[in-house]
Amino acid sequence: MSLSFRSLADVALALQTDIGDPDRFQRLVQRLHQLLKCDATALLHYDHGVFRPLAMAGLPPDVCGRHFRIDEHPRLEAIARAGDIVRFPADSALPDPYDGLIPGHEHMHVHACIGLPLLRDQMLIGALTLDGLSADQFSDFSDEALRLISALVAVALDNALLVRQLEEQPVQLPMPRSPGQSAAHDMIGQSRAMQQLRQEIAVVAGTDLSVLILGETGVGKELVAQAVHAGSPRAAQDMVYLNCAALPESVAESELFGHVKGAFTGAISNRAGKFEMANHGTLFLDEIGELSLSLQAKLLRVLQYGDVQRIGDDRSVKVDVRIIAATNVDLKEAVLQGRFRADLYHRLSVFPVHVASLREREGDIALLAGFFCERCRARLSLRQLSLSPAALQRLERYPWPGNVRELEHVIYRAAVIAGTVCRQGEAVLKPEHLALEWTDDADSADTPTLSGQIAAVHVDAPQASLRDATDAFQRRWISDALTACHGNWTAAARQLGVNAPNLHRLAKRLQLK
Repeated sequence: MSLSFRSLADVALALQTDIGDPDRFQRLVQRLHQLLKCDATALLHYDHGVFRPLAMAGLPPDVCGRHFRIDEHPRLEAIARAGDIVRFPADSALPDPYDGLIPGHEHMHVHACIGLPLLRDQMLIGALTLDGLSADQFSDFSDEALRLISALVAVALDNALLVRQLEEQPVQLPMPRSPGQSAAHDMIGQSRAMQQLRQEIAVVAGTDLSVLILGETGVGKELVAQAVHAGSPRAAQDMVYLNCAALPESVAESELFGHVKGAFTGAISNRAGKFEMANHGTLFLDEIGELSLSLQAKLLRVLQYGDVQRIGDDRSVKVDVRIIAATNVDLKEAVLQGRFRADLYHRLSVFPVHVASLREREGDIALLAGFFCERCRARLSLRQLSLSPAALQRLERYPWPGNVRELEHVIYRAAVIAGTVCRQGEAVLKPEHLALEWTDDADSADTPTLSGQIAAVHVDAPQASLRDATDAFQRRWISDALTACHGNWTAAARQLGVNAPNLHRLAKRLQLK
């Protein structure tokens, strides 16, 4: 099939229409996918040695969560360095990153492949990849037509990225990062909850306000803290990390404020605390809810006056530190119970940011699963690591009490198991590889299955929204656990696989308390 002038004109018009639409990238790819009759089409954004999919057609949803480092994918590296269209021969020895990922053709390798580098002022900003299962699928496409498409898509991508940048209102661009960091530090997800979170980060990052990050265990609070720091005027300085829950009472004060030689047994030299180390930068206090009341009072004084006094020293040192704190504890409830100081709570929560649980992030599980699959593939030196539709379906049905951290561990374990029985370095994650406590199988007579519970909720409320159905399911599951544990919330939390504070907070939201 050749590309007519009219077809190219239609592409040019389609690419520049509704550039501000939220689905701008997907619309762009769908139009090209139909015009060029590809089996797989992907639009990728390039940044610091990493290609990130913005939209795709003909590929499973988890691919949009995969980040491809060019030093691990030879074909993408060839596209990045070419400066012009790249036609890969059907018998190319370079592995294709989409091999085994095209639905219905998992056991076939891509035969026809074209890469179009997208340039702005001679700088690489992305790539468009066209793949087909027939060796001669794109043989009628002239280089001139493909170069024109590349130029049109590059302009459209540049404009769309600018629109997105303006929408997110970044106060300051993050400091440059290495390729390894660039992929690891991204927040994966396109759900409404994640879009709201990105907006809040963009608003507060450029200020000097204290930020309190709230959320269940495993939702990625440290990642949010890194994003706030990276977008702040302090990004050139260090972000110093301190886990308050891991500090014994005897050393916590020294860790925070430092000590002088001879201040106590074992103090053999002067030592700066975390506040001094974070001077002119950011101090991230993780699990702040676990800090003792005595240390809370001393921390409050530093926040109020900016004076740090080392243990055993009469002198004070002035520090300029931005505080980001995080906790999975309900601090309002802790204040009412006398376990946390009200004045410190108000000092820390100048700008509270809530990180949604994975259960509340509709559509993000596939993206996260793809992201972790790609990281596992590289770590295990596999040629390809794909996720079967049945495995993805099971992942999306599971309630994830451990949130993103639990999903990461489940994918890693499954990858190790699948990797031991793979052929020619190509592994497929299947439902039997997933170590999930709840099952979809209907052969368990003693324990209600997850699918059975969801079906029961659907029968009770056939017109309910997904959120309402999920809430109804959680109420029933928690109520059943409480009944089995004779009303003991701590025992119910253990049975459900969540920590007690998270269960109490969820029960309040569901109006069970």
